[in-house]
Amino acid sequence: MAKTEATGDPPVENKSLSYKEYRKALFQLHVELVKLQEWVVQTGSKVCIVFEGRDGAGKGGTIKALTERVSPRVFRVVALPAPSEREKSQMYVQRYLPHLPAAGEVVIFDRSWYNRAGVERVMGFCTDEEAQSFLAAVPLVEQAIVESGVILLKYWLEVSPEEQTRRLEARIHDGRKVWKLTDMDLKSYSRWYEYSRARDAMFEASDTEIASWYVANSNDKRRVRLNIISDVLSRIPYEQMPRKKVTLPKRQKAHGYQEPDYPFKYVIERF
Repeated sequence: MAKTEATGDPPVENKSLSYKEYRKALFQLHVELVKLQEWVVQTGSKVCIVFEGRDGAGKGGTIKALTERVSPRVFRVVALPAPSEREKSQMYVQRYLPHLPAAGEVVIFDRSWYNRAGVERVMGFCTDEEAQSFLAAVPLVEQAIVESGVILLKYWLEVSPEEQTRRLEARIHDGRKVWKLTDMDLKSYSRWYEYSRARDAMFEASDTEIASWYVANSNDKRRVRLNIISDVLSRIPYEQMPRKKVTLPKRQKAHGYQEPDYPFKYVIERF
């Protein structure tokens, strides 16, 4: 489905990166993300990054790689639970607006207001009329967000049916991942083409000049993380900010202090 921006051709499947190659490339990107962080804080910039995609597309791993070496006080991840009864009665986008970035913040949405165009529409949590109303309104909402000074980036992670199956099956058998597999995942898994139609309608309505969608091939987890982080860095006009030279001060002298003879309860060293 996804096409490269330069040629319009489907993305080419490359051989997997080794872990060593991946960590080396990620190290350099993390250095740049720290520079971005300092620029955002010192300039009071506001950045909002939206991640969408099917279950198992790799959103969580990409967000983890993106935020691994930066401050959670600057890079804030928002993953809202199902709406409460009160929130259901609000204007739809109302519960998302308080989470938008203030000056000096990068906010990352792990799923966003586009739930209405995707999971809610496909799973019947909203009517088709409500979905259509959302799609008509969202370009205006995003225009207001951008005009308020927010840098808004929207990413769709595109995974193949075969790779999604492999990842969801892995969750069944991996005790570290069983929490990721919900009843909703199982129901949505069977509705691949309904999600495809919903995605297509979402792109048609909300892929605007002021807030474009960027599609990333996510069949290779390591590559998609590197590609998205590189893309984020390329679309934000950050600069390396002046930084004071840091030297560790001398430690104070003990002045007679002695470690107490206290029965500390130590953690058992099992490893």
